[in-house]
Amino acid sequence: MGRGYMVEEAVERYLSSLCSSSPLTGLLLGQSSAQRDFVVMATRTPQREACPLTPSPRDTLDMEWINEHARQVSRMLPGGLSVLGVFYISDAEAKDTLITLRQLVFAVQKSISRDLLWLSGDDDISERVTLHVNSTTRKTFCRTFDVRDPKSTAKPADWRYQSGVCGSWPMVWSCVEVEIPVSLPPRGARPGDLETSLQEGLKLWAQQIERGTFLLDGRKISEDTELTGPTKRNVKQSLQAQILTTPVCPGEQVSQVGASGGRVVLRGAVHTRAYLHGNKPTARLAEKALKRDLLSTVALRLNMVLEELMETQERDRLSLPTRVMCPLRGLGVGVCDYRFSDEGPLEVLDRLKEILDLEVRQEDLDHTQEEEAVTVETQPAPNEGVQRSELQAAVVPPLKPQGRSYIGAAMATVMALLAAAASLLYLDD
Repeated sequence: MGRGYMVEEAVERYLSSLCSSSPLTGLLLGQSSAQRDFVVMATRTPQREACPLTPSPRDTLDMEWINEHARQVSRMLPGGLSVLGVFYISDAEAKDTLITLRQLVFAVQKSISRDLLWLSGDDDISERVTLHVNSTTRKTFCRTFDVRDPKSTAKPADWRYQSGVCGSWPMVWSCVEVEIPVSLPPRGARPGDLETSLQEGLKLWAQQIERGTFLLDGRKISEDTELTGPTKRNVKQSLQAQILTTPVCPGEQVSQVGASGGRVVLRGAVHTRAYLHGNKPTARLAEKALKRDLLSTVALRLNMVLEELMETQERDRLSLPTRVMCPLRGLGVGVCDYRFSDEGPLEVLDRLKEILDLEVRQEDLDHTQEEEAVTVETQPAPNEGVQRSELQAAVVPPLKPQGRSYIGAAMATVMALLAAAASLLYLDD
């Protein structure tokens, strides 16, 4: 038998509910470990009105739409959670869907990988799961592919449903100070120039984070240390972490300086969190998951701001989106979304429904981890004239621990207070 998959029972009910709407595709979400994978959620690909899925499984699927949906879903997953594979519901025989599933899983993985700021390590699991559900018989057919190998063939996998798969997963969180300078291209530059500037600015910062010292509950512990948690089922463990970095050397800053349309510096504190599977998680897993969540959430928001900047060409006003957390009732994990200052909770609820197919109540949304804060003065690029304007940014109060006190909480509090007193986002020539 091949790789094993422990699947939350809610996934079985969800897939069964979709059988009447077949054919359709979707994503399987969860976390990998060395021994097995844990599937905690599934979400269908939303129907595209202009180009709906055709009724025959032999017809070509809308891969562009499916890939874009996968990218949007990946952005809404905090650390530790990722897209583990794809599912396909149809009335076809399982053996007749293998080529389609293979095409889907490789395309989705390629689409998601474009947004990552890190390279996969040797300890990263490269097998992705494909699941076919027969809409008539409700039988499932599970196979895996190694997405690192373009010539990979299907391998059998063990697919088992179980209740409470992630109910007691530990959560690790942190309040991290960031400072990232990005040189902007001149007005009227091509979109590719903006992307290049963004990647250059994030590259050195990402290297800082990768080299950063990871503390757990205020202590530096061995990477192989197992994170022992509560012995009772569905009792969560919450761990506070710190990521300490050293300033960039002057020689490393050269690539950030150049004749451009100004400079954006992202400075402040960001809330980051990760969920760890319950199969003997280690400090190394906690560090990797939290750092990757930090890289993802900062890069995504900076991308969103600069995309808006290039579309509107209004450099005198920017809005930094804040992260909205959404714990999932009964699962023990959560997802997230990003909200601009001119958006309300209803927009967040609509996106959660459209992208993740989640029915969420407004009171389930957690806005407290990041709150809109200060306004600052800006300076445009040379020769554009100095003008005073306002910029909206985000500050993160320290997360309030529940049920216990944490060593190092004072450090996070000081960081947040300093961030609140300082400029968070400004333009500089």
